[in-house]
Amino acid sequence: MNPAEIASWVFEAEKAFLAAPDLDQLKQARLAHLGDKSPVALASRNLGSLAPEEKASAGKLIGDAKASISAALDIATAKLEAIRDEKVLREEIVDITLPVQRSHKGGLHPITIIKNEISDFFIEQGFSVEEGPELESGWLNFDALNIPPDHPARTMQDTFYLEPLSSGMVLRTQTSPVQIRTMLKEEPPIYVISPGRTFRADELDATHSPVFHQVEGLVIDRGITMAHLKGTLDNFAQAMFGPKVTTRLRPSFFPFTEPSAEVDIFFNNRWIEWGGCGMVNPKVLATCGIDTDEFSGFAFGMGLERTLMVRHGITDMHDIVEGDLRFTRQFGVGL
Repeated sequence: MNPAEIASWVFEAEKAFLAAPDLDQLKQARLAHLGDKSPVALASRNLGSLAPEEKASAGKLIGDAKASISAALDIATAKLEAIRDEKVLREEIVDITLPVQRSHKGGLHPITIIKNEISDFFIEQGFSVEEGPELESGWLNFDALNIPPDHPARTMQDTFYLEPLSSGMVLRTQTSPVQIRTMLKEEPPIYVISPGRTFRADELDATHSPVFHQVEGLVIDRGITMAHLKGTLDNFAQAMFGPKVTTRLRPSFFPFTEPSAEVDIFFNNRWIEWGGCGMVNPKVLATCGIDTDEFSGFAFGMGLERTLMVRHGITDMHDIVEGDLRFTRQFGVGL
């Protein structure tokens, strides 16, 4: 093998490595001068064809050439890596003295937050959470709940009816139809809550809204009494308003419960009406095919807006429904 030719391989490799402007170009130069098809690699493979007395000297020349080329490659690599690292540090530098740009990323509405909080509480108690359609049949919204045709709640002053009126479809006035649906499809024991949006023909003012949210609870099992209802409401109230809150039941009337009661809480040194409750009327159980000789149950219902307003001292319903971020941000993201 010609020593001058081998020296030219080293010279051309060193020249190519020095000329490479970046690491990608250096990689191409390395393949050309140290790769499998490079002159030095081909010469190494041809050593076996040489006469025995020539192999030692030729092998030393090729080995020295390969070492020189590798050394030149290491020098060029180190140089280009240093240039690359300096560029990254220069372009990606972070000025920690700049003021932080904070932007609100959004979050859940306070009604959604309290609905999730209530759902989590009852799930921990062994209840399931059921939802239903907001457009309901009059039978599920009224008749199955023992609300007679002449009941004031069925008038157009309280209920949104869909045309044609002969369809009998309404926007649900409470989430109680979800309870009926549950009793029709499931066998007791039943422990369920049904949070959701409801509709009544009210004017929007400080304490009323035509669109509002409720959470209703239903328990159907053997041996259920008012004592179980009172205990459930006590735990629920303490979860919502704190461990020192007190509840009381005042006799009332609802077509779907018997006996019925209003639920009051003693909060911030005054009694506040919170919702309604009672033992499920046997007529409602029978309508849903539940044996009233074997099973009894209780039901309750509270407004989410009212719960939120009482707990946080909100005095105007407009704050809840108008979507002002100055109001909603104070409740946190809720995620």
